[in-house]
Amino acid sequence: MPMAAVPNYLGTDFKHASPGMRFGMYFKLWEAGWSKSKDRPLDNAKRLNPNDLKTMKALLARQQQTFDASAAPAASLRLAALAIAPFTTGLGNEHPLENGFAFLNPYGLPYLPGSGVKGVLRQAARELASGQWGEKKGWSDEQRYYIEIGVGKERRKIALSMLDALFGRETETGDTDHVRGALTFWDVIPQIAPENPKSPDQISLAVEIMTPHQSHYYQQDAYAGSMTPHESGKPNPISFLTVPPGSDFVFHVQCDAAHLVRLAPELAQVGQDGSPRWKTLLEAAFAHAFKWLGFGAKTAVGYGAMETERMKQARLAEMEKQRQAETQTARARERERQEAEAVCWHGARIKFNRANKSLTAEKDGKTAIALAPRGEMLLASLPADIRTKIEANQFVKLDTYVAGNTLLRVKVNP
Repeated sequence: MPMAAVPNYLGTDFKHASPGMRFGMYFKLWEAGWSKSKDRPLDNAKRLNPNDLKTMKALLARQQQTFDASAAPAASLRLAALAIAPFTTGLGNEHPLENGFAFLNPYGLPYLPGSGVKGVLRQAARELASGQWGEKKGWSDEQRYYIEIGVGKERRKIALSMLDALFGRETETGDTDHVRGALTFWDVIPQIAPENPKSPDQISLAVEIMTPHQSHYYQQDAYAGSMTPHESGKPNPISFLTVPPGSDFVFHVQCDAAHLVRLAPELAQVGQDGSPRWKTLLEAAFAHAFKWLGFGAKTAVGYGAMETERMKQARLAEMEKQRQAETQTARARERERQEAEAVCWHGARIKFNRANKSLTAEKDGKTAIALAPRGEMLLASLPADIRTKIEANQFVKLDTYVAGNTLLRVKVNP
């Protein structure tokens, strides 16, 4: 059985420890002789015990109370999002399995650092301002704001863009003219969702696998017959932890309104939507980041994607619209096929079923039917006197066009 590299007096039962401790200090990886176990070592580390779940919820509640008490609504932005892909971060941290994970000390729970949120949103704002993603959503990289720094002969002006005013000025090496941005980004505490919706009480982190095939190339080892990259190299499965899809992320952003007025007064003004302009810009940056960038690690392969409730409803509406369009296209093609295969039944008897609104044609012991609403449409296309007779269940014969057992058209001879 795998064991942790800890003194004997600590024992072997660490089920009450946090995931961070079970993944780090109490990680059960080692077999006798200190060889690494291959018996799914992350299964023990990924589990969340009842105390972890209480702490996770309490941290978010405390964070929200502090946020509400420390900033006015006009100087703060809270945004809730749902993970639609696995989320992972801290893979570069040292760990015996080669892939680490970021846990919030001292609680040992997963988190997304505020610095990471800021970096992603700066990149989202930069992409929107470039105009290469379509509409700029109000963002611009033009340096239209100026501040004065220094004293006496050293006093000078510095030009700032929207990104500089909100996120801080990025300086070149040796440049000492630093400018703090007006926005502060808080850490995010994911509210982890159960992997299996049918077992809502069984909540844990998820384990993903990456399988590199080119280790002979990266390590310049000729075990695969060649040191050039090719697909016949020996695969090396590597496990790593993730926060499962469906988990909730609540983002908190504060704005130093007084500082923003000094740097870029127009960004503090209220827009037509009733919100300060900086908040409208930041919401657009969040939407772009959720859809195209993602948060955390491995975003290039789809990890870290999220969406707000509004984005979810828009996505579902678009899916429904596409489904309806595909259904209409399929029906049109089916009607074209039926028209091409249609045969004429001369003098078929026509009947209308008031209960299910269907129209039927009978000829030589065969029956063809047009179901609602098609049946009602065909009936409405007939002259009023003929329609009245059919509705009264009187004997009426007409020429009909039929494909299989489907009634396509009804023809009234002059």
